[in-house]
Amino acid sequence: MSQGVGIVVDLSGLKFAESLLARIADFDDSELLTAIGAMGEIQTRRRISDEKTAPDGTAWPDNKEGTSILMRTGGNLLGSVAYIVGSGEVQWGAAWEFAHIHQDGAKISAKNAKALFFRIGGKKVAAKSVTIPARPFVGLSDDNRKEIEELVTDVFGRLVQ
Repeated sequence: MSQGVGIVVDLSGLKFAESLLARIADFDDSELLTAIGAMGEIQTRRRISDEKTAPDGTAWPDNKEGTSILMRTGGNLLGSVAYIVGSGEVQWGAAWEFAHIHQDGAKISAKNAKALFFRIGGKKVAAKSVTIPARPFVGLSDDNRKEIEELVTDVFGRLVQ
C-alpha cells in the first residue's frame, strides 16, 4: 500500500464571502464621503470657535486686542468653512480670502505709504510691517482622526452585517 498526501478544502463559507465582496464592490462612497466632510467641517469650526489650538494641539498665540482669536470680525473665517465631495474624495477648508494668512502666518509691509495704520483696542497704531503668526485651523488632530475612523468603521460594520 502506498501512502499519500491529501488536501481537503471546505467551501461552505464561500457564499458569505461572495456576498460580502459583492456588497463592498457595489459600495457607493458618496454618503460616506459626505458624512466625513460634514464631520471635518464641524471639527474645523469647533477648533476656531472653542478649542483655539492647531491640529497638533499647539495653542494659538494670543492676539494684541485680547479678543477671541480668529473671531474678531464675528464670522468671516468661521462662516467660510465648508466641505465639498468630489469623485472618490472629500475636501474641507475655508474659502475666506484671508484664511490662508491665518493658517500659514504672514508678514505684511507698507507698500505705498511709510507705514500701515490700524487700531488695536481702540488705539491708533502705525507700523512699517506687521507679522501675523500662523494659527493653523485646517487639519486633523489625533482625536479628529479617531472620530473619522469610528465613522468609517460604523459604516463598514453595517455593510458586513
